[in-house]
Amino acid sequence: MSEFEHSEFKGKVAIVTGAGGGIGRCHAIEFAKRGAKVVVNDLGGAVDGSGAGDAADAVVAEIKELGGDAIANKASVAERDGAKSIVDDALAAYGRVDILVNNAGILRDRTFKNMTLDEFDLVMQVHLTGTAYVTHAAWPHMYEQRYGRIVFTSSGSGIFGNFGQANYGAAKMAMLGLANVLALEGANRNVRVNCLGPGAATRMTNTVPGRDEDLSDPDPMRHPALVSPAVLYMCSEDAPNGAVIHASGGNYSRSEVWVNDPVQLGADATYEDLLPHVDKLIDMSGAHPRQPRAPRPPR
Repeated sequence: MSEFEHSEFKGKVAIVTGAGGGIGRCHAIEFAKRGAKVVVNDLGGAVDGSGAGDAADAVVAEIKELGGDAIANKASVAERDGAKSIVDDALAAYGRVDILVNNAGILRDRTFKNMTLDEFDLVMQVHLTGTAYVTHAAWPHMYEQRYGRIVFTSSGSGIFGNFGQANYGAAKMAMLGLANVLALEGANRNVRVNCLGPGAATRMTNTVPGRDEDLSDPDPMRHPALVSPAVLYMCSEDAPNGAVIHASGGNYSRSEVWVNDPVQLGADATYEDLLPHVDKLIDMSGAHPRQPRAPRPPR
């Protein structure tokens, strides 16, 4: 790890949830290579959220073999006490939390017509509520120390939509709403919150019909390690705030919300008044980025 001896992450404490494999494992290893102390969280279950295992221990052992410093946590992010235990373990072992990468997730893919409400609720609980639970536990510590970097792992399935993933897409887009608010609330305390839109070959992508990639020897352009540079950037000293960064196959880009100029019809507007102006309403040719709201004073 001598090549990263002067890394800005040296001595930082990073939590990565769902880090027992795939993209999360790569994040954890890349932070550790650069001298960060890492809490590797993973329940160790199947892609659908069932079961448990020791995946976190294996990644910790891998990091220690590289000369890094890491501990394992096997709690579920979807349970309040479990989520809090992840942050508590970081504080007990290392005394602070600087970085939180919310990566844990599961899949229960079906078309909405065939999806049960239990399948909808479970995916929302892990992705959205689990992200909120862990972030809520870490937030006051970052807020008081006036430093924090938080990444929410969103997805193109939510940002742009994807057939058969109503539960997953809803959770992933809801993360963006939460991140937008927290980016405002943390700005004056140097707590920056961003969203990741990743693309890589993982256990989760292998559940998609037609996908059956050899994860022991993935296509180099679909390797999950290619996502991690974007995460490290969003957790750096010079990280943006409130950004959505996409990372897949060595390609990195940003997306944001754009709006057009309003059709101004006044306080007495009716449906019939709007009809002659729908072309202007729908036209995005002159659209521009939406101006962010100014942060309110803390309370």
